[in-house]
Amino acid sequence: MADTKREIERKYESDDSGLPDLTGVAGVDAVVDKGVAHLDATYYDTADERLAAAAITLRRRTGGSDAGWHLKFPVGPGVRDEIHAPLSDTLPAGLAALLRSRVRGAELRPVVRLRSDRDIRDLVDAGGRLLAEVAVDAVHAERLTGDGGVAQWTELEVELADGGDPAFLDQVDARLREAGVRPSASSSKLARALAETAPEPASTSKDGRKKTKGGTKKQKKPRAPKTAGDHVLAYVREQRDALMALDPAVRQDVYDSVHRMRVATRRMRSAFRSYGKVLDRTVTDAVGEELKWLAGELGVDRDAEVLTERLTAGLDELPGTLLSGPVRTRLHTWTNARRGGSRRRLTGVLDSQRYLTLLDTLDALVDEPPLLRAAADRPEKVIAKAVRKDFGKLSDRVEEALAAAAGHDRDLALHEARKKAKRTRYSAEAAAPALGGPATALTKSMKSLQNLLGDHQDSVMARETLRELSAVAHAAGESTFTYGVLYGREEARAAADEAALAGAWEEVVDGMGV
Repeated sequence: MADTKREIERKYESDDSGLPDLTGVAGVDAVVDKGVAHLDATYYDTADERLAAAAITLRRRTGGSDAGWHLKFPVGPGVRDEIHAPLSDTLPAGLAALLRSRVRGAELRPVVRLRSDRDIRDLVDAGGRLLAEVAVDAVHAERLTGDGGVAQWTELEVELADGGDPAFLDQVDARLREAGVRPSASSSKLARALAETAPEPASTSKDGRKKTKGGTKKQKKPRAPKTAGDHVLAYVREQRDALMALDPAVRQDVYDSVHRMRVATRRMRSAFRSYGKVLDRTVTDAVGEELKWLAGELGVDRDAEVLTERLTAGLDELPGTLLSGPVRTRLHTWTNARRGGSRRRLTGVLDSQRYLTLLDTLDALVDEPPLLRAAADRPEKVIAKAVRKDFGKLSDRVEEALAAAAGHDRDLALHEARKKAKRTRYSAEAAAPALGGPATALTKSMKSLQNLLGDHQDSVMARETLRELSAVAHAAGESTFTYGVLYGREEARAAADEAALAGAWEEVVDGMGV
């Protein structure tokens, strides 16, 4: 069984002088010597080190108080989520699943062995509560692939206690800097080991190609986006990266991860459609269909979750005098019926060959993009035109909605307008790095409009669900009064959204200078 914890730490260079005196740090009552632990860790990665490229570490470690398998995902500077599984000879299936979107069909193999003598101190307060663990590590690194280089160094690591205040690390940092201790240039031991045990770089020919025994290989140098193609590809790449980064979180049922992964698929698909003059749609349309499939699979739980939250909140707002019958029980049953087995189903989707093939396809598209002639043009010309085109389509849909008769026709028109607002928002997002303030302002106004139209659509879906629940309750001989009350409130909420639309749209148009 794997356990997950958030690791918040800072790393520093160290020398033979050892650990500076930390008793002067605010809140520290004592520095407790916990002895020396001998750690032996083997790190695993693919042949092309794709885990290291994503700042993900996988190791099997013996020694110390937490021997076992450790899988770490980056969260932010100095912050990682660590998943621990018991010691075993082979990689636990649960950890392997969390790496599937990165590894796919590649083999995980040992790449580095780190042996460390860890001198541990606990920083505790007056009540004996642990504030942070400080360790001085004497590290011996050995590369297990290629020429098998070795390296040695000493580093100092300060890890915040579980549930501790990250501001405490700032106080420790200030004391260490006063003592002349410098922050480490490496984000992790593995990153440093890979850098310091790497084989000598091959010589480079005059044309910028790396010389190897098999010939030469063109070196790819990243550059800042300049052309329209650069900017669109940067946006697509960002969504591809988000999709892969969210995969483990979705598998672990992390809050909001499914929604964010679904949004990444929508953003990418929208970019393909909005920037069809940049990326060849004869190639991207098929990819877009696969993204649509994935978004649909991700949305099964999410849509039911949103409706449940909305209806539950509506019930919570009602006074007791308006509650009649087992409405909460009925809603709970409805929710569970739609979630039954869905977690297993979604995991099956993420393990499917169709999904893994989609990831391979996205990698290939980013690496060898199907660029059209307009991709080489200035972004101010190509990207701005695409955004204006999306906005024009949105304008048509909003005008249709405002002119439609109240009821089903207007509901459909507003739903179509919502989809166009979302597409305009995403195209403006992609344009913001190139176009600056105007695109950023449009993104913001589109988000507000999308929220308004989204609330209206949620009301439409809520009323459909209330009709369904009311019919079931009636057939069971239960009171349907409360369902009617909730329905009426949803009707009033939708009417308020419709009334607000004209003013909201006028603000958008004024902001665009149309």
